[in-house]
Amino acid sequence: MTKALIVVTNTARFEGINRATGVWLSEATHFHAVMSDNGIDVDYMSPNGGYVPLDPGSLATDAMDDTNWQFYGDNDYRERALARSLRPDQVNPDDYDLIYYAGGHGVMWDFPQSTAVAAIAQSIYKRGGLVTAVCHGVVGLLAIKDADGDNLIVGKHLTGFTNEEEALNQLTDAVPFLAEDALKDAGAVYTKADAYTENVVVDGQLITGQNPQSAHGVGIAAVRALKGVQVD
Repeated sequence: MTKALIVVTNTARFEGINRATGVWLSEATHFHAVMSDNGIDVDYMSPNGGYVPLDPGSLATDAMDDTNWQFYGDNDYRERALARSLRPDQVNPDDYDLIYYAGGHGVMWDFPQSTAVAAIAQSIYKRGGLVTAVCHGVVGLLAIKDADGDNLIVGKHLTGFTNEEEALNQLTDAVPFLAEDALKDAGAVYTKADAYTENVVVDGQLITGQNPQSAHGVGIAAVRALKGVQVD
């Protein structure tokens, strides 16, 4: 059975300022919906396991589309995915065909430091599985090494949340680093589209999306890669 592992943050607050954060809900739900529509089971993992905070901005009225309301209104989803996410030591990488790093500003503090999550991603990739990410979630890729011990993303074509998009958020000085700069500094071949427009980049087993608008597209690209079929 094909199975996906969604990685989400445990960070509930910006460091140094009084601003709440967490996972950006649509970045999890829109990808999850594509998986479910294509018969792919999903589990949720976070660096520490357990409670997963939601970025309050992702619950604003203009951010809550039908997909978000469907998941948010599902008691089982809230309990299993958001209240009791798996710890890395509870996950067997051999059970999964792909790993997906969802974003939200919280990931800037815990994804790059989580060697345990990175080890799971490395194992999935080594077996021929997919490593996928969207928006700020791409910073989780910074911790992944290849078989030679080098950064996995060196020379890889990818995208992620842009410096321009962070500036439009007025949060450039509130995050510990900028995702675009960090990916470039790590040796990735970074490309981007206009701010807040869908952009998905596929490089073999690596699939990345630029922003929240790209979560559905990352899911579609992942299903096509796994199943070799056209899906919408």
